[in-house]
Amino acid sequence: MNEIVDTESQQSGGTRALLIFVRFVLPALIVLSGVLLAVIGHRESAYEVGALLISAGLSVALLNLLYRVGVRGDKDRDREEEARDYFDRTGHWPGE
Repeated sequence: MNEIVDTESQQSGGTRALLIFVRFVLPALIVLSGVLLAVIGHRESAYEVGALLISAGLSVALLNLLYRVGVRGDKDRDREEEARDYFDRTGHWPGE
């Protein structure tokens, strides 16, 4: 049975750094800017904009998480399809 190659392990350093930035650093920076604005700004509008920035940062983090869950499901389906192909060729499941 062919092994599914993890695409993240084959990425270049620049692509890997960009992924880390988008997955972790960008949401953290957005949330941090919202917290700082809410703490430093002493007007009601600063609190509202801070809350909006915090919400936006959490939304970016959630979208990243949902994307990763979706990609993991695709890998599981690919593995299942490979196992079924192996069964069709040999008459038994892999690992049995």
